[in-house]
Amino acid sequence: MGVWGATALKPDDKIGSRSAPRSYSACASPRWGGKSGATSRDRHRAMKGISVQALTAGVLAALVGFASATVVIPGLLAVGASPEQAASGLMALSIAMGVCGLAMSLTTRMPISVAWSTPGAALLASVGLIEGGFAAAVGAFLVCGLMIVIAGLLRPLGRWVAEIPSPIANAMLAGVLLQLCLAPVEAVVEMPAMTLTVIVVWAVVARFWRLYAVPAAVAVTAVLIAVTTDLPPGSLTPVTPEPILVMPSFNIAALIGIALPLFIVTMASQNITGIAVLKTYDYSPPPGRIFTITGLFSLGAAPFGGHAVNLAAITAAMCAGEEAHPDRTRRYWAATTAGGCYVILGLLAGAAAGFMEASPPILIEAVAGLALLSAFGGSLSSALQATDDREAAAVTFIVTASGLTVLGIGGAFWGLVAGGLIMTLSRWRRRPGTA
Repeated sequence: MGVWGATALKPDDKIGSRSAPRSYSACASPRWGGKSGATSRDRHRAMKGISVQALTAGVLAALVGFASATVVIPGLLAVGASPEQAASGLMALSIAMGVCGLAMSLTTRMPISVAWSTPGAALLASVGLIEGGFAAAVGAFLVCGLMIVIAGLLRPLGRWVAEIPSPIANAMLAGVLLQLCLAPVEAVVEMPAMTLTVIVVWAVVARFWRLYAVPAAVAVTAVLIAVTTDLPPGSLTPVTPEPILVMPSFNIAALIGIALPLFIVTMASQNITGIAVLKTYDYSPPPGRIFTITGLFSLGAAPFGGHAVNLAAITAAMCAGEEAHPDRTRRYWAATTAGGCYVILGLLAGAAAGFMEASPPILIEAVAGLALLSAFGGSLSSALQATDDREAAAVTFIVTASGLTVLGIGGAFWGLVAGGLIMTLSRWRRRPGTA
């Protein structure tokens, strides 16, 4: 869930189902409209200062979150970004999600973690180059950000996203992730020694410390590349990339092929899931306002090449649980720390992007595939679990994963259309009185 994808919802639920926990007091600022069970004594304790435990949890959350840059960079490059534009986009996303998470955590006194849309980046990798190039992709990013803002402001649009049946949404996400999840297998054929080393490290660490399996794989990959690859002089400089403003363009293919699926994936797989994760830890932030704010930060990052920022799930759990602090009124310091670390890591995005650009692409894609395996398995399992909707989910998955492009519009959209039609027909056949 979260950083590598999303927590899969129950197959018989809609995305916005009320089956998730809903009760819950939170140390929310009243002006945010969240439920506030905090007393003045609680608030005094919360303001005592940051603890070492919260600091450690925040730093680890940021490192886990930033490790999925191995998904973001290939996604941006796939839709036409130059290496410099991809570095600019990575920096914009990291700073945007850092400032957004830091500001919301301090304002609400809740551990609200913000991340870039990793499944959205995987979507970009599956879409590939579109008509109009990266300028059209940036135009789609802007439209997606605007739709997130509107979803937060207008309940009907938010409800429309929530009404998408979970099997269809999970099947689309699984189809989007499939190609990247196949990369480790392909990499074993092309670079067996290095790839198998990375896979073994990932598997062993996952056996004992699952949250740190992907960061460990990223670290080992970096060491192997540094030792075995002749990095071109200057490939790691500048450390801080130059912000590159991209003049957007707009066309139907990009709006339907990127903006709409990116919006659905970001809302269904990240924002709504992120709210559910916070509620499991007894925090009840106001969803509409949070969606609007993340949409505004997405709009700010888009002109510089960033695709979308949203609520996190895995890093939210790291910052909201007892690991961050026994006192729940002080856990927001963990999310605040993570936000500050994201800003710092964003300023180092030039070195990260340069290193990935100089590295063997198949190895970077293999690490991204390992990072997304859990999300792929969870999404596919949830998509196919409900017997009545299994055919519709299977059609959605197959069409999305096929790489089909019609009228310049990619498979994610057509997967939703095909699966939705099959589900409608299937449910119509099951209505009383139909033959």
